Amino acid sequence: MLRIYQNTYRRTARKAVVYSTKVACCNHSTLCGITSHPRRSQDNGSSSSNGRHRRHEEFLLAGNSARGWQMPPPSRGYGMLVVRILRGALKLRYLVLGGAIGGGVTLKSKYEDWKDGLPDFKWLEDAMPQGERWSQFSRNLIEVGSLVKNAIDVAKDDLKAKTTVAALGITSDESRKKYEKLQSQVETLQTEIMNVQIKYQKELEKMEKENRELRQQYLLLKTNKKTTAKKIKKSLIDMYSEVLDELSGYDTGYTMADHLPRVVVVGDQSSGKTSVLESIAKARIFPRGSGEMMTRAPVKVTLAEGPYHVAQFRDSDREYDLTKESDLQDLRRDVEFRMKASVRGGKTVSNEVIAMTVKGPGLQRMVLVDLPGIISTMTVDMASDTKDSIHQMTKHYMSNPNAIILCIQDGSVDAERSNVTDLVMQCDPLGRRTIFVLTKVDLAEELADPDRIRKILSGKLFPMKALGYYAVVTGRGRKDDSIDAIRQYEEDFFKNSKLFHRRGVIMPHQVTSRNLSLAVSDRFWKMVRETIEQQADAFKATRFNLETEWKNNFPRLRESGRDELFDKAKGEILDEVVTLSQISAKKWDDALNTKLWEKLSNYVFETIYLPAAQSDSFNTMVDIKLRQWAEQALPAKSVEAGWEALQQEFISLMERSKKAQDHDGIFDQLKAAVVDEAIRRHSWEDKAIDMLRVIQLNTLEDRFVHDKQEWDSAVKFLETSVSAKLVQTEETLAQMFGPGQMRRLTHWQYLTQDQQKRRSVKNELDKILKNDTKHLPTLTHDELTTVRKNLQRDNVDVDTDYIRQTWFPVYRKHFLQQALQRAKDCRKAYYLYTQQGAECEISCSDVVLFWRIQQVIKITGNALRQQVINREARRLDKEIKAVLDEFSDDEEKKGYLLTGKRVLLAEELIKVRQIQEKLEEFINSLNQEK
Repeated sequence: MLRIYQNTYRRTARKAVVYSTKVACCNHSTLCGITSHPRRSQDNGSSSSNGRHRRHEEFLLAGNSARGWQMPPPSRGYGMLVVRILRGALKLRYLVLGGAIGGGVTLKSKYEDWKDGLPDFKWLEDAMPQGERWSQFSRNLIEVGSLVKNAIDVAKDDLKAKTTVAALGITSDESRKKYEKLQSQVETLQTEIMNVQIKYQKELEKMEKENRELRQQYLLLKTNKKTTAKKIKKSLIDMYSEVLDELSGYDTGYTMADHLPRVVVVGDQSSGKTSVLESIAKARIFPRGSGEMMTRAPVKVTLAEGPYHVAQFRDSDREYDLTKESDLQDLRRDVEFRMKASVRGGKTVSNEVIAMTVKGPGLQRMVLVDLPGIISTMTVDMASDTKDSIHQMTKHYMSNPNAIILCIQDGSVDAERSNVTDLVMQCDPLGRRTIFVLTKVDLAEELADPDRIRKILSGKLFPMKALGYYAVVTGRGRKDDSIDAIRQYEEDFFKNSKLFHRRGVIMPHQVTSRNLSLAVSDRFWKMVRETIEQQADAFKATRFNLETEWKNNFPRLRESGRDELFDKAKGEILDEVVTLSQISAKKWDDALNTKLWEKLSNYVFETIYLPAAQSDSFNTMVDIKLRQWAEQALPAKSVEAGWEALQQEFISLMERSKKAQDHDGIFDQLKAAVVDEAIRRHSWEDKAIDMLRVIQLNTLEDRFVHDKQEWDSAVKFLETSVSAKLVQTEETLAQMFGPGQMRRLTHWQYLTQDQQKRRSVKNELDKILKNDTKHLPTLTHDELTTVRKNLQRDNVDVDTDYIRQTWFPVYRKHFLQQALQRAKDCRKAYYLYTQQGAECEISCSDVVLFWRIQQVIKITGNALRQQVINREARRLDKEIKAVLDEFSDDEEKKGYLLTGKRVLLAEELIKVRQIQEKLEEFINSLNQEK
């Protein structure tokens, strides 16, 4: 910027001087009588030289006259000279004025260009700080602007003066000094402008650097919020609250094992318990109801001092800003939701503790437990055991010998209607840990006798005793009042109340929630310091006993908790899944083929083989039946067989792992549950059915046995299958006809009446099959009538349905025996079959049918094996991992599946060890604070 000023200044001054010099020379030429055109000299060299000297003297004379020097010119010439000087002076005035204006305009345009060329600094509004620092920076910028303006003005004046001096040719000492002074002022201003600009640039760079650092710190805080929070040292009350949380999980019944102090807030329903707690916490954190029960579960509130007024649940990361009404509404809604969620099984109240922490400026450090209000009458929407449950819960909490009982009494109702005072008196008859609080005193002043209230607060009305008696005002009954408004109302009431100023019975420290909070906190920490060492010693003894019991029962095992055992079982199960993929292909083929025939054999015999055998065209019927089977039921049955084979192999692997030397039986129940659930969820891919259908249809189209080896394999497959069916049929007949004669003699068994009838029917049916070995599978009407009449002659009366039921297994045995004989006849008939085909003298269509079925089973088994290895084993692995992840989050299921003395003892030992370590950490911090 200064360089622009200097260049502009120099150019403008140079132009003005040159222009004024030209004007002066022009005036000098006019004064000397020199014309603009050349003159030719007629004289010689000497005359020319003399002429030049003469003109020079005239020029000097004119110049001296212009400077005011006194020379005696002629009278006329003197008058003309004055006129010309005045005319020249007037011209110089306009020239000087024009030059000054032009220079100023040029400077202004240059300044505007420079200003427009500056970058946009709007982004500095977010980066630059506010407050005094920004104000100082703004003042510096204003000073720079004024300095620049002064510099421009001085430059204009200097340029004007310099132009005037140059135009008029002033050379006096006074004018020169003035010029030098102005020049020095300009240089001084230029130096100041440069210094201000440098200072401004340094400030700008400094603020940019600070902005970058702040942004980096913000990003670090944002990304490492949790890590940073862990590094912050925990407060004393937070450490104590964690100890209580551990104890609540270890001993939910609050038996004698847990004697750590806490402030238990008890009172009748709608007596103002929750309002007192909110007044101590300085925030309306609990939901409100119009006379209905709102507190349905114990609420443990840990109060701690902090820079910000916030609340947070123990099992949540969200912080509620208690200075914002929106966050307060969310907090009250979440508290109500947690209370309703804790009530299960048709109950009205729950023992499940809702733990939260409230921090804020000026809060007294303590742990309070707000319990459901004691009721005297139940409504129809309450569970039948609600009243007893609340009484039992209240007694459990108050039975802790180190618990501070904050007994809340409604001052607006008759004292005789109080239920809580009797319970408190039972648990603390001497009143060594009870603090009595009278609420709604503003209403009591209008309704009750002042002397009666004074008796209550002096401990002379109730038979119960207490450490102290306090009177508070919990509001004006308005839901929308803030805590500040309520506290202000309370202070104003006690300042102006006549009840507490007459006779001076009630001391000032016995009123207001603030004094109550100080008294409760002081008593709480006094109780903590008196009892914490005893509790730590008790847990040390418990830990020693548990460790001794563990060493005696499990000397070579480390005490592993339920979570650690679950992780170990999880690793073993996943290892078995990996082993599943390492099974050999031959073993998979054998398992799949066996499972396929097990699934398909019944359909082959009942729907294809036996019906085709009754037909005159066996092969045609077989082709039709096989195609229908391949298009409809066969692919789905094959997938089902593959799924069952996969399940069977995986279970067998798990069973074999039980026989290992290092097997731990504590995991068996968990492993079985995980495997069952994963297999139940696992399903074969749908596209596998379509793929199998195409393969099976193509395979069944082949009707010719290609070589002797395949023929022998088919014959063997037919014999094995028919023999298995024959055994099943004989077992059915044995159940139907009873034991044989030899077995009856050796085992002293007898035939039933039905079995005797069946034997009689069988004898008649055997005669029919003996006469006609190629009998059809069904009996004719004449045959049925004949059998029935023959039986009637023997005094056996049966109907036709009874005869048919007996005929089916008898005929099947006969048919299977014939099929088995045909298979034996076809063993050596392969070459005869290849030469004569279907017209072979020995009917071997049974062998061809079973060869086709055998080929389908082989091809299907191969496809299923590839599907298992490449896809289904991995999908089963994912299902098992998903089940394990779900089980790991379900503490109830883990407790059911991982149980036994070893697990229970280890869990208790680990819990006691954690509690004892936290107690020691708290005691060390407590001693340091002293």
